[in-house]
Amino acid sequence: MRFTRHRGGVRAEIEAVEAQVLTQLANEILGIVEPAHDDMEDPLAAMVGLPSGDVATPEDPVLMRLLPDAYRDDDGAASDFRRYTDADLRATKRGHATVLLETLPEGGGQLKLDRDQADAWLGALNDMRLALGTSMGVTEETDPDDYDEEHPARQALEVYGWLGWLQESLLSCLDPRLGS
Repeated sequence: MRFTRHRGGVRAEIEAVEAQVLTQLANEILGIVEPAHDDMEDPLAAMVGLPSGDVATPEDPVLMRLLPDAYRDDDGAASDFRRYTDADLRATKRGHATVLLETLPEGGGQLKLDRDQADAWLGALNDMRLALGTSMGVTEETDPDDYDEEHPARQALEVYGWLGWLQESLLSCLDPRLGS
């Protein structure tokens, strides 16, 4: 799969196995960033779309990577920032994964994306790569060649590299948005 630029957007020919991997990863992202539950809602906070209290820093390392603290040295400021942004960040990530799933040809085939869909794909691919890399503990020193061809870590690292390649391929087809 490689993205190419066409009038009005980008295109790619997707193999069935690629569609299957992207579907699985997008669904995993949807599960990871599902809305946090707030059992004790303050009616005023609910009216404006905010949780009624502090939003805790995620304990799950993958979710923490996808929704990092804005202020690492100030727990109070980080909690306040998270309270005002957590729901929107989760919704954005869910939206990106949903667009990917809605536009992905089931079983493979021709993919055509307009600019907004391509931007959503970039976000979804980034989230998938961050989640996979974090769950595997990928560092700059991680090398797929350190693993036997049949080792599950090698296969996951190859998917990780492929996701980065897809991001680069898609990004190379997009013109900068002017005035945004």
